[in-house]
Amino acid sequence: MSEKDPISIAIDLFQKAYKFQMDNDFDLAIEYYKRSIEAHPTAEAYTFLGWTYGFQGKLQEAISECKKAIDIDPEFGNPYNDIGAYLIELGKYEEAIPWLEKATNAKRYEPKHYPHFNLGRIYLAKGMINKALEEFHKSLEHYPDYPLAREAVDKIKLSLN
Repeated sequence: MSEKDPISIAIDLFQKAYKFQMDNDFDLAIEYYKRSIEAHPTAEAYTFLGWTYGFQGKLQEAISECKKAIDIDPEFGNPYNDIGAYLIELGKYEEAIPWLEKATNAKRYEPKHYPHFNLGRIYLAKGMINKALEEFHKSLEHYPDYPLAREAVDKIKLSLN
């Protein structure tokens, strides 16, 4: 019987970690993400480990893990958006903007509606209504049925009337 290669082991551990995370068993998820990283570090495993810390309210740890993900794969957009979102939660809007802008330009990132939506949230909080609307509309260009962006646009339009 042949031993599994480190990448296969890492994938198996990552999948188990993700299942624990979706079952809200964050401690086990963290353990398995760390084991996955030990077997073979990936940007995804670091990002999802950060995401799990984020669910626990450990935002500095979450940011730290996302930065490790970026070190491994600077083209992977998820950790940029996640860092931006964590900084928004910390009330650090100005710090969040460059991270979110990097997410919108990342080559390996599909859900680009998230960073545009998050940028819209920042601009709205800063009272920059037109810039917020612009970002919410960009979010909707990427995902026309994104309910949070649609709600944000509708609320702004109502407030302007």
